[in-house]
Amino acid sequence: MGRLGRLLDRPRPGLSSLRTTFAVLFAVVTAAVTVLVGILSYNSAARLVRVDEQSVFTQVVQDVQDEVRRYDRTPADFSSSRPGHEVVRPSRTDVQVLGDNGQIVDHGSPQLPVTARDRATAASPKAGRTVEYQDVVVADDVYRIATVALGDGRGAVQVAQEFSDTEDLLRELQQRTLVLMGVVVIAAGLCGWWLARRITRRLRILTAAAEDVARTRQLGVQVPVTGYDEVGRLGRAFDRMLGRLAQSEEDQRRLVQDAGHELRTPLTSLRTNISLLRRIDELPSATREELVADLTQEARELTDLVNELVDLAAGQSDTEPPQRVDLADIAEDVAGLARRRTGRDIVVRASGDTTTDGRPAMLQRAVSNLVENAAKFDRDGRQPIEIAVTGPARRGTVRVEVLDRGPGIAAGDLIRVFDRFYRAADARSLPGSGLGLSIVREVAMAHGGAPFAFRREGGGAVIGFTVGADSYRGERGHHDGSGTTAGTRGGI
Repeated sequence: MGRLGRLLDRPRPGLSSLRTTFAVLFAVVTAAVTVLVGILSYNSAARLVRVDEQSVFTQVVQDVQDEVRRYDRTPADFSSSRPGHEVVRPSRTDVQVLGDNGQIVDHGSPQLPVTARDRATAASPKAGRTVEYQDVVVADDVYRIATVALGDGRGAVQVAQEFSDTEDLLRELQQRTLVLMGVVVIAAGLCGWWLARRITRRLRILTAAAEDVARTRQLGVQVPVTGYDEVGRLGRAFDRMLGRLAQSEEDQRRLVQDAGHELRTPLTSLRTNISLLRRIDELPSATREELVADLTQEARELTDLVNELVDLAAGQSDTEPPQRVDLADIAEDVAGLARRRTGRDIVVRASGDTTTDGRPAMLQRAVSNLVENAAKFDRDGRQPIEIAVTGPARRGTVRVEVLDRGPGIAAGDLIRVFDRFYRAADARSLPGSGLGLSIVREVAMAHGGAPFAFRREGGGAVIGFTVGADSYRGERGHHDGSGTTAGTRGGI
């Protein structure tokens, strides 16, 4: 069953070609429409021609009847050698004159047959009496014939109209219609093939790109698709999808490399201290206490590093549904928790409309990281840590800032504080992994904003982020006390 399923699922180039299918369908639809129009057109034309010929013949017969009824006419009056009777001799009409006994006085061209009924009509005393015949074969041609009595037994006039010419004309029209239909169908097939090739060319490019990605697993493939129709939009969406997948793969690879690099240091220290545990009985009491304290601190730092790595990785693929949140309320919750943890005085200032669409847990994590960072660097500070939430800052953005009075941030470190595992030279002796502010950046960018950092006038630092659809445009730099630009949003 598995083999049969694979065989059935295997693509069939001759049957699965969209270009061939489109061309065949285009030709079939065109052929159906052409055949229908051709049949209707031919039937209409044939009916009009036949009706016109019938009306001409009927009118000729009626003219003869009117003339013999109004005037006393003799066979000589309708002779072909006598002028004045062109009305009964229109184009493609044959006239033959009969005498009183039904004999042919002036034969037609070709000569028309004379039956007993024609002779009786020629001897009829009533002028205008008529007898008609349909589909009479004369000299291999088909005619309709009408015999009109002159009255008083003086003879009759036979009027004949040829059918064969009309049918030959219609037959030729039919053949030309069939030829034209065939030409139209062939042209439609060729046009359909060309149009399908033109339409599916970009689809084939997309297919080739997708197959190339599946075969090589290389996401950095450019999709050269142009146009603004559905195919063009599909191509650009596919190109953006590949770009985001490539970026995601690169972020994952870089995260693993950075994490591996950062994990080596505490793991090496742990192995060294664990090796000392084999001789712990030989060590002095103070050394044993110091060794246990080092192991505890290293285990705590390793746990914090792993937790932050998990948070960072989860933040890149967070499935928490966005909802309407108030960043001022989130700041109050974070401030209350930080007061209990650190014992520091933390003040929240809010102004304007601070509500936005976002993921509450991610935003709370970002604000918490900012407060923890401020508390860590302003450990002995006596002034309160401030959380300022302002909105809307510009075009609906909400701004969150955490202000401290710590040692501040060196100018050279401002543009790197949000990099993963980056730690300034004066902060390497402090606990931490260097991932807290990186998580802030990830959260801000996930919410259409960006992080920022600059030195605070009077000492300390201001670190925060914005949330909003217009935040990608970048934040103008803020100036420190010396008048130099201390930080920008766009470059972090």
